[in-house]
Amino acid sequence: MQFMVLSRRRTELYQEADFDAVIPAETRQVRQLYADGVVRQIWLRADLPGACFLVEAPDEDSLRSTVDELPMARSGLSEFTIIPLRPYRGFGPR
Repeated sequence: MQFMVLSRRRTELYQEADFDAVIPAETRQVRQLYADGVVRQIWLRADLPGACFLVEAPDEDSLRSTVDELPMARSGLSEFTIIPLRPYRGFGPR
């Protein structure tokens, strides 16, 4: 199943140095998730500090467990929103 995950840095609570200390570990873990086929695509958000991931997971609960293990989530530096996706019907038969 595919999901979109939106992250938002909690800049109202933390300083830039707090994020800088965790970002290397976050990058390593996301890179591994990409190598494992969980993260399919990732972008940095242009509207605010954070990221947007397109991911594959068996279900939302297992994805939530994966997201909760990310360093930015464990530290509370970012909040994550998981959005389940379904196929676009416009490309199917009429």
